[in-house]
Amino acid sequence: MSKIMISVGEASGDLHGASVAHALKTIQPDIKLFGMGGQGMRAAGVDIVYDIAELGVIGFVEIIKNLPKLFRLRDSLAELMDTQRPDALVIIDYHGFNIRLAKIAKKKGIPVISYICPKVWAWGRGRAKEVAETVEKVAAIFPFEVDVYSEAGANVTFVGHPLLDIVKNTMSKAEAYEYFGANPKHPLVLLLPGSRQQEIINLLPVMLESAVKIKEKVPNCQFFLPVASTISREMLQNIISKYKITVILTENYTYDLMNIADMAVAASGTVTLEAAILNLPTVVIYKLAALTYLFGKMIIKIPYISLPNIIAGRKIVPELVQYAVSGDNIAKEAVEILTEPNVRSKMLNDLAEMRDKLGPTGAVERVAREILAVAQNPAGGQK
Repeated sequence: MSKIMISVGEASGDLHGASVAHALKTIQPDIKLFGMGGQGMRAAGVDIVYDIAELGVIGFVEIIKNLPKLFRLRDSLAELMDTQRPDALVIIDYHGFNIRLAKIAKKKGIPVISYICPKVWAWGRGRAKEVAETVEKVAAIFPFEVDVYSEAGANVTFVGHPLLDIVKNTMSKAEAYEYFGANPKHPLVLLLPGSRQQEIINLLPVMLESAVKIKEKVPNCQFFLPVASTISREMLQNIISKYKITVILTENYTYDLMNIADMAVAASGTVTLEAAILNLPTVVIYKLAALTYLFGKMIIKIPYISLPNIIAGRKIVPELVQYAVSGDNIAKEAVEILTEPNVRSKMLNDLAEMRDKLGPTGAVERVAREILAVAQNPAGGQK
């Protein structure tokens, strides 16, 4: 029986961790899985020793403020490695924290697999070298990552993008409209402010301002907001209550909700790619603390911030960044998508082309088999 430790730091990582856990248990039903994650991983049979709902840290300045808590958490997980002695550690995204945990695992003789690895094509290639020197295997989800990590000396395999396996509707559109109580004759807009408390605080108010303005131009518009597992419903309701707009909160079947939506306003992150896979036109917004934003501008090496645009290599969905994030600007982009057929049609065609670049389905099973190969024969994963 293999014993695998998994470490994720946010809701998107929990999604991927859960899908990998399902695949691992399908291949090896008696496998033992434990680590840091959220509700998705717990439901998939992972023994969660630290719930990521208590995290939610984003940005350079915010991480500095929370360093003592993160250091204590890292030390606690390091002790867990000693008591549990996993056959492998799987780190999923959340690079700043997870790469330090991986270095500890390596010193303890525990092989590490990096999945949803650092976006070195955005942040510079120095991180690729650090990963290559620390982990046994890199499971790359974008084809253009392979060359970067190979050049850095990593043992890398392109597995394809897991969201192609994960992001699927389970209901017909008619069933979804009925389930959510939505009117199929009226436009449906999703508000997707993120999965971390700081994102909610920064972005939800301006999204609600834009919703009020969208409603003025498109009076029969409906607004829905899926609640991330890391965010309390009460927190969202308290913010929404300050605005003269009705927003329906939902907690399940988010992909079915996306499948019937006409457009979304979304925080930059994994959700923008989920929306793209479901052919949902999206206005992407991104806003950080001023110092964090200035720091990021100095080191980020690419012209776009949203995954659909990065993968497409051109602007296919509108992006509003930092000082451009306002209720007026969001509403302007949203109303165009809702009322101008040519704008909507071009975006749908561009999203379809982008999806073709993500590779074949089956990524999650391929990752699970890579993990088991390293766990069962660590030497086989060495470079």
